[in-house]
Amino acid sequence: MGALDTVKVGAIILFDGHCNLCNGSVQFIIKRDSSGTFKFASLQSPIGQHHLLKLALPVEQLYSVVLIKDGILFQKSSAALEIAKNLDGIWPGFYFFRIIPRFIRDWVYDLIAKNRYTWFGKKDVCMIPTPELKARFLD
Repeated sequence: MGALDTVKVGAIILFDGHCNLCNGSVQFIIKRDSSGTFKFASLQSPIGQHHLLKLALPVEQLYSVVLIKDGILFQKSSAALEIAKNLDGIWPGFYFFRIIPRFIRDWVYDLIAKNRYTWFGKKDVCMIPTPELKARFLD
């Protein structure tokens, strides 16, 4: 996996590739990231697993979005807000919610994450990007 260490991509979002909510969120981000800031990899992919190991996170951690930006790790609500801060339109305004203590934000995040398959469904396989979007995905 040494070759994966040489990948220079900027901001990487690791997401649960089987989760319908997560896949919808990726599509939402892509449409609002006109500068192409974010690259994506599923948590289940070799690159996703590599980054989890490199960050000393459990490789079975499929319940949290992970953002790696400028060498800084963001998870759960902090990742979501950091992503919103970098999107087009009104979405950077949501960064204001950083004033809410993280334990409260993460409690809400965990509630949604715990129920995401029940509420939004689950895919048997990870999303396959269209040819136009392939360059945004690392796996």
